[in-house]
Amino acid sequence: MIRHFGVFQFKKNISESQIEECFRTMKAMVSEIPGLLDMEYGPYNGNEGLNEDFTHGFIMTFDSEESRDEYLHHPIHEKVKELVVPRLERVIVFDIVV
Repeated sequence: MIRHFGVFQFKKNISESQIEECFRTMKAMVSEIPGLLDMEYGPYNGNEGLNEDFTHGFIMTFDSEESRDEYLHHPIHEKVKELVVPRLERVIVFDIVV
């Protein structure tokens, strides 16, 4: 399995409802993209202060590296990026094998 996780810093003018729309749209990919098994997300909830202005994070679980690789260029993912990416100031994405 692959865990695909990331953190977002949204632009200052993006509302909470727009942020929620981004994540709802991302989560909907679970039922649409083969091999994408699960997606969780939420706002930063730590006390360490090491988030460097990143406010939200997500974790996706894929059944294989191949599924993750297909997701990266999947037309549904590309459409979701059209909604999400313009709302971001910064993003970091990181994948690990579990």
